[in-house]
Amino acid sequence: QVQLVESGGGLVQTGGSLRLSCAASGRTFSDYVMAWFRQAPGKERDFVAKTSGSGRLTLYADSVKGRFTISRDNAKNTVYLQMNSLKPEDTAVYYCAALTAWGSRSGNYWGQGTQVTVSS
Repeated sequence: QVQLVESGGGLVQTGGSLRLSCAASGRTFSDYVMAWFRQAPGKERDFVAKTSGSGRLTLYADSVKGRFTISRDNAKNTVYLQMNSLKPEDTAVYYCAALTAWGSRSGNYWGQGTQVTVSS
């Protein structure tokens, strides 16, 4: 069992930045691929970014490539999402997820989500 708690969401203007954090507890953090997903109102939950257990591999959705950076600190059991050049279409609830395999399409464990709102 893995418990995930996100923080760092908020209201920001277009072009601004936010850094989300996700603190994990429970099983060995580095055993898991860690990912961020997001869900906008009335839409399905979409993949944003993921990083391998070591942090050496990363993958991004095309919509955030070049603007968002995922990273992890295994000593702190924390994964981050640095979001720059934010756009109104980035407005969503952002969820942290722990995946047991790189190829997993969804999380095995989920956080409660943190709201990100980008004003135009």
